[in-house]
Amino acid sequence: MKISTIAELLEAEVLCGEELLENEVHSACGSDMMSDVLAFVKDQAVLLTGLINLQVVRTAEIMDMRCIVFVRGKNPPKEVIEAAEEAGIIVLATTERMYPACGKLYATGLVGGSVSTL
Repeated sequence: MKISTIAELLEAEVLCGEELLENEVHSACGSDMMSDVLAFVKDQAVLLTGLINLQVVRTAEIMDMRCIVFVRGKNPPKEVIEAAEEAGIIVLATTERMYPACGKLYATGLVGGSVSTL
């Protein structure tokens, strides 16, 4: 699925990375616990979260994610957007809540990736 399609489905505002919106992704996850993302998530290119701190960008970088979607109308501070821009990560913001946002993406073909176990 193109990231531009994700933005359209979630009626999301593009905060950075507009030039990368035509990139394709094949999986996503939703979590507000970055420790769970680091511990259990594998092969997922889009992160949906309500957290708006730098740790989200650092986690996405470590996990080689291509896009962060901030849900629940959260708008990250300038330094978060700048860090994502430097890392080449697209940032979207939507008023959708996490559960419906994940559901919309799943229903249109964006699946969850494999889950790593400890």
